[in-house]
Amino acid sequence: MANTVRFAFTQHSQPNLEFIIELADEKTIAHARKILSGEERNEVHVHGRIIKRAAAYNPKFSFHLDPSTIRFFAMAIEVCDANMTYVEDHLDEAGGAFLPGGHWCPWDSKLTREVT
Repeated sequence: MANTVRFAFTQHSQPNLEFIIELADEKTIAHARKILSGEERNEVHVHGRIIKRAAAYNPKFSFHLDPSTIRFFAMAIEVCDANMTYVEDHLDEAGGAFLPGGHWCPWDSKLTREVT
């Protein structure tokens, strides 16, 4: 990807564990930076489609989020909510009854930093 920027997020349920996402869309990158600056306070939670393959930039997990699908939200439907460890532990089930379509939207996700 040409111009990508990476961000880390945590979840209140697992505050010491980071998940790294990669963004390529300028509007989404700008939105993420507004979240970190405190300017954006509503659409702050991460949503995206799972790719069941490790990414070098997110080494603690055997999955990552497709950068082209990542958006930020204020509220979402329950069927896409799960914590990152649960997703990792049940990755083979993701995309079926668990996280239909591979959509993951951890409700308690919080961007913590831009990864440099």
